[in-house]
Amino acid sequence: MNIGLLLNSFSRLKINNAIPSRNISIYPSLFLNTTNVLFAEPLKKKRRIDPGIVRAREERRKRKLEKSIRKLQKTARQLKPIAEIEVPAKLKKELELRKREVPAVSAEKLESEVLLKKEWTRYKTKQHKETLQLIEKFMSAQKKSLDELRLISEELYQEAIQIDPELLPFSTKGPVRTPPIEGYDPPDGEYIDITKKYEGET
Repeated sequence: MNIGLLLNSFSRLKINNAIPSRNISIYPSLFLNTTNVLFAEPLKKKRRIDPGIVRAREERRKRKLEKSIRKLQKTARQLKPIAEIEVPAKLKKELELRKREVPAVSAEKLESEVLLKKEWTRYKTKQHKETLQLIEKFMSAQKKSLDELRLISEELYQEAIQIDPELLPFSTKGPVRTPPIEGYDPPDGEYIDITKKYEGET
């Protein structure tokens, strides 16, 4: 059997099965076959690490995590500082310079202050009691008058117990529209957020 004829038949069969719709030459010298491109390199040798070093690394990582957890737990209990009531660092440094010497108060002066406070307390208590008695007297007289009025006329009584809208008169007068300010450039709604961010906030 002729080897050239055999190769010719195999080439025709392979090409026809692979790409039936294309017109490719069936000669074996024109048939090209390529392999996949492989990018590979020899495997690196695995270095043997001392188990003590591995253990030390794990312990170091564990201690670092525990320290971070303790720090978070400590800051979680702290309240957010209020900038308005915080004492500036400059004033804290000048604390010694700003201290004032308070003169010592004598025992006689302290005693006089205590007696004065007691006298003032007695006076205000008496004033409060007199005010309550006066209010009670007015309310009693009002109730007696209303009861007498009701016996005379029910209609007048109903009119008398109505709320008087003129009891507390209030009137005001002012501009109904604010005049425009010359040369005023109104803001367009943008602003710079200067809110401080603290640890743990999103």
